[in-house]
Amino acid sequence: MSRMRHSLLLTTSAVLVYAFLYVPLAIVVLYSFNDSRLNAEWVGFTLDWYRQLFNNQEMLRAAGNSLVIALMSSAVSTVLGTMAGFALHRYKVKALQILVLTPIAIPEILVGVSLLIFFVMLNMTLGMLSITLAHIAFSLGFVAIVVQSRLSGMDESLTEAARDCGATPWQAFRRVTLPLIMPGVVAGALMAFTLSIDDFVITFFTAGANTQTLPLQIYSMIKIAVTPEVNAISTLLMALTLVLIVIASKLSPNAFRS
Repeated sequence: MSRMRHSLLLTTSAVLVYAFLYVPLAIVVLYSFNDSRLNAEWVGFTLDWYRQLFNNQEMLRAAGNSLVIALMSSAVSTVLGTMAGFALHRYKVKALQILVLTPIAIPEILVGVSLLIFFVMLNMTLGMLSITLAHIAFSLGFVAIVVQSRLSGMDESLTEAARDCGATPWQAFRRVTLPLIMPGVVAGALMAFTLSIDDFVITFFTAGANTQTLPLQIYSMIKIAVTPEVNAISTLLMALTLVLIVIASKLSPNAFRS
């Protein structure tokens, strides 16, 4: 009886926690189809807010900026993160692990402030380039973790066999190691893309006055009121993020397991 009560308590707690997390998201999605400018009550179904969204040039420009930044930062962080993950796997140096993984552990607001100070010291104009560099620095560690996890589950004897057959270290990596860890590399790239496209805190500090990304544009709109147009773009961004996370989890299901 005590075991059943304990199980019921755990189930109830889990349901309440997940409801707290996902009910607000469901409301955002639902009200993006609400035929009312006010979010006070449900009036009827409509797709007008999505039509208005795709006619909003400022929103489309911000979305385009976010997409370009996400593609560039994910590409660079995937290459650097793969190299870092390989180094973490091959060389068990504590200092190297700290250097690679520290940006993940540090709060985003601290990363954003420190990068802002760094760019100001370099006299760099804040804009697309500064945001991209900031996202690369932030995402690199996540890619390294995924690649390192994939390397940990790889059979090292395959690489040694390639070396015994006369392959150079680069040939062994390109023809044996890289194909085996490719699911982890792709998963890391998708994760870096997801982290970049919906990042707000670091982008807020490194964007400057003349550059708008999608999260910044949404924030500027909700300061006035949460309109159904904001709900629509939030729904699309949520859908894109979830799709990328699902793809990453399918490609590398054991990415974060030691």
